[in-house]
Amino acid sequence: MSELLAIVPDEVEVAARELLELACAKELAIVSAESCPGGLVASLLTDVEGASRAFERGFVVYTDEAKCELLAIDSRMIERCGAVSRETAIAMAQGALSRSHGDVAIAITGFAGPAGPGDEPGLVHFACARSDEVTCHREEHFGDIGRGPVRLRCLAVAIDMLRKAIETAD
Repeated sequence: MSELLAIVPDEVEVAARELLELACAKELAIVSAESCPGGLVASLLTDVEGASRAFERGFVVYTDEAKCELLAIDSRMIERCGAVSRETAIAMAQGALSRSHGDVAIAITGFAGPAGPGDEPGLVHFACARSDEVTCHREEHFGDIGRGPVRLRCLAVAIDMLRKAIETAD
């Protein structure tokens, strides 16, 4: 067991294994685009043996510049809507699909720790995109619980959203 799986709640680890099995069974490849989790979703999904068939790649896009350069997001949209927004999460998911060979993408952007003035600690936006479906969005308010706990909660939401997207795939 890796150090990551040692701190991940058992139910999240089981859900990740089941997600990867489902993706393999449906021959779908997962892509992640992560800001506040810093690659934790990709790390979890690649920590499960046999995941290489189901996990195509991950983008860690912590800065606005990285979001724009790696995911082809228009910087004016980030300036207008903010890096932590529904619009940016959706653009990240769609950009991850267009910049990969994946079939399903999860994107996460938020404030894992103390935010700036007027920003809400623990506010996280998720988006899940499939090339043949409308991109779904989810907003979570985890509260000011600390960086580590917010990042771990992001794992559970990401796995849940990916599972739902893959379950409904033909």
